[in-house]
Amino acid sequence: MKFDVEKDGPTITLRLRERKLDSTIASELKGEFLILCKPKVETLIVDLHDVEFCDSSGLSALLIADRKMREHGGSVKLLNVHKKVSSLIHISMLDRVFNM
Repeated sequence: MKFDVEKDGPTITLRLRERKLDSTIASELKGEFLILCKPKVETLIVDLHDVEFCDSSGLSALLIADRKMREHGGSVKLLNVHKKVSSLIHISMLDRVFNM
């Protein structure tokens, strides 16, 4: 899985450099979220600029990040969400969970 992480004080930005957010990378991404979502982090920004496709495994990884951040009062923001991915998030009613 290709990604970049940038830290700016209490904010971490993870830019996923993959075209697909699916079962082939979801477990590795979940592990990375578990490492990043620490109590000192107030905001996790997930930049999905390169992601053109997402499936339920990918949504599950994003939900793990959201759950871990909420455990300590933090939040997850999705940035540069592709139209197809945004549509899936809306259909799944996860637009109520994620700030896009």
